[in-house]
Amino acid sequence: MTSPDRIAVTSVLAAIADPETGRPLTDTGQVVSTEVGAGRIAVVIGLTSHSAILHAATRARIEEMLRARFPTVADVAVTIAPHERAPMKLGQIGLEAKSVIAVGSGKGGVGKSTIAASIAIGLARAGSKVGLLDADVYGPSVPHLLGLSGRPQIEEGKIIPPRLELPGAPVAMPTMSIGYLVPPGEAVVWRGPMLHGAITQMLRDTAWGPLDYLIIDMPPGTGDIALTLSQVLPLTGAVIVCTPQDVALLDATKAIAMFRKVNIPVLGMVENMSVFVCPDTGKRYDIFGTGGARRTAQELEIPFLGEVPIQIPIREHGDAGTTAANYDDPAARPYLESICQRLVGNLAAAHAVRPPLPSLPVL
Repeated sequence: MTSPDRIAVTSVLAAIADPETGRPLTDTGQVVSTEVGAGRIAVVIGLTSHSAILHAATRARIEEMLRARFPTVADVAVTIAPHERAPMKLGQIGLEAKSVIAVGSGKGGVGKSTIAASIAIGLARAGSKVGLLDADVYGPSVPHLLGLSGRPQIEEGKIIPPRLELPGAPVAMPTMSIGYLVPPGEAVVWRGPMLHGAITQMLRDTAWGPLDYLIIDMPPGTGDIALTLSQVLPLTGAVIVCTPQDVALLDATKAIAMFRKVNIPVLGMVENMSVFVCPDTGKRYDIFGTGGARRTAQELEIPFLGEVPIQIPIREHGDAGTTAANYDDPAARPYLESICQRLVGNLAAAHAVRPPLPSLPVL
């Protein structure tokens, strides 16, 4: 039976990968301190805000591994401390972000914008620095979902984006949408080159600040904007939202094919409106079918990130511009949080297998 000492404890920590970089914590200077005494092991691990939603799970895993290695030690304490790691600038536009994730769908009406906003809100509430770009130029709905309005100001050549205050977030979440620039009810009638210019300008000229994640709410279908994004930014990947209905799944499969064609990895599928459970009787109604997205994800070898049932509060919060309040609803919060945890967990697992290359600074 191994007796604890600093070298033995360090060997355990060397088997733990930093969720952001995939490299061992011992190689990245993220083992802040190690104390080994009579019947006690205390370590302090530095983790970045990029993996904030995984901090509790990472701490529990380290504790479990230390207890398994040193079963005679009664007191094992693992503390997570902040570890700063600034993002590099991405692409020719110089966006400062560690992960850029597009949220798309094959067709409209599947709740894509609600899921995109919910992912951004969930990551920000967990402690990550998150921005949300509404790239659905023809049907921008993020401003309404978040209850934000007003034309952005320009300061020193940068667009100052409306920001959403969220509990737990290290900074207010910046958001950008064509909906802030176009009067309500006015239609946007643009051809491809104008779309390309608008998306590029919102990415390049918005004062996002340093971000862990930029979540991009894509327009439905397969069109110019995905091609634009693939050209101006190295996207981390895409999340596909669909309902269990066969027609929606057919279109979602086309969206997956589109992202793959432009070399954007598909990070997973979310099944929205998966089931309705009557609040009065508890009876289950599969209004749009059931399990279709999970089956499709398995067939296409794509991670399944989770399902979100039809819930009246989610619709009410969206209509009222208080989508962020879904995380205060005990019925909705577990579904939304689990999607965020699986998404970041899958990124961390992929990084452990193949650490991401750092982006080069713009010259």
